[in-house]
Amino acid sequence: MAPPIPLLAVRGSDGIQLIQGPPKFTNHDSFQKDSSKNCKVSTFSRDGKLFGWCNGEVTNIVNSADSTLLHSFDLPKVVCLEISPKNTILATWQTYTTGKDGTAGVPNLQLYDLKNGKCVKSFIQKKMQNWSPCWSVDEKICARNVNNEVHFFEDNSFDTIANKLHLQKVTLANKSFFKADRVTMLWNSKATAVLVTASTDVDKTGASYYGEQTLHYIAVNGESAVVQLPKNGPIYDVVWNKNSTEFCAVYGFMPAKATVFNLKCDPIFDFGTGPRNAAFYSPQGHILVLAGFGNLRGQMEVWDIKNYKLISKPTASDATYFAWCPNGENIVTATCSPRLRVGNGYKIWHYTGSILHKYDVPDNTELWQVSWQPFTDGIFPAKPISYQPVPGEKTAEESKPAQAYRPPALRNKPVTSYKLQLYLIYTQRNSKKKNYAFFCI
Repeated sequence: MAPPIPLLAVRGSDGIQLIQGPPKFTNHDSFQKDSSKNCKVSTFSRDGKLFGWCNGEVTNIVNSADSTLLHSFDLPKVVCLEISPKNTILATWQTYTTGKDGTAGVPNLQLYDLKNGKCVKSFIQKKMQNWSPCWSVDEKICARNVNNEVHFFEDNSFDTIANKLHLQKVTLANKSFFKADRVTMLWNSKATAVLVTASTDVDKTGASYYGEQTLHYIAVNGESAVVQLPKNGPIYDVVWNKNSTEFCAVYGFMPAKATVFNLKCDPIFDFGTGPRNAAFYSPQGHILVLAGFGNLRGQMEVWDIKNYKLISKPTASDATYFAWCPNGENIVTATCSPRLRVGNGYKIWHYTGSILHKYDVPDNTELWQVSWQPFTDGIFPAKPISYQPVPGEKTAEESKPAQAYRPPALRNKPVTSYKLQLYLIYTQRNSKKKNYAFFCI
């Protein structure tokens, strides 16, 4: 049986639509484009079977395969959506507001039963950060962070808190950070270890404007270590491989280094230095992309991880977004607003460097989000790696010659030449001081 074709959700100022991925690149046959100019949010379920979005009037949930409308909720102000792992509960979040007289606002986090469409519970959740409850894969347990406690619910019954845990009292492994204003944590897929990036706002040594960062490894069996990074500077990105046995770090002052480490925090392979600030493992873990986005030019390095051999070096100029397709063969890069408000669009690549499909949004239109339809593990097994570019629209993005800066309002318009005349005026205010002034017309 042929594997399914992943869908690509495209959301922007002209509405939302579903595009069929490689090799078709056409509109999803059964999904009618929602042309609302106020589509605030969209999401797939974790298995990709459901798709939901809010268009500023209602929040819709459809079947991804045939676009059958399952539910339409009267929720015009939703800005965050999450679907539980078994597609049982829909979680929605709206901006929390209080009354003009300072009275408490109404609950803004709602949980809906996707079988009957009824609201099963509402909470007050003031901050958008970490707004969504977290479910176990089988949905037997749901956890919600409330101040310094974690509230647990069982079997999607939210009227009774099954257990409460104080964060300070729960310890499987611990690590003390003597120089840290904040930390970010990244678990591996097997939940056996976590990588912690500890950051300070100010580097007292004066070596970095961005503060000081350190990378730590902590395992649930109690093992811990400081990951020794051989080049000073910021830690731009840290990612786990799907196999949970290795991770890649991109770090150091530009040009940045990239290194793969094992679970003993020993370096396995050093990619050297280059213009990069991000790393992306393929869903199957057999390919690694090192890239330089943001204030860099968008160069990408595609590596065969088994043999540590370079496959291709394409360039995605002005890209603000990168994501692997679940099939492990294709990549989408996009230029989205508000990060960049001009030149919005997306490209779908093959990992060998070929551009298979390119779409530029029309003038006066913005692209806000693109996202692949996810699939459960095992649907797309890893295929043998090819080093020969596949046929496409372009084998590589052509480098454009450097041009003079033009304001956004004048871009994509004919260049008008002007005759510039420069005048030098000599003035003498007194007998001792001479003044010169330049002006042009």
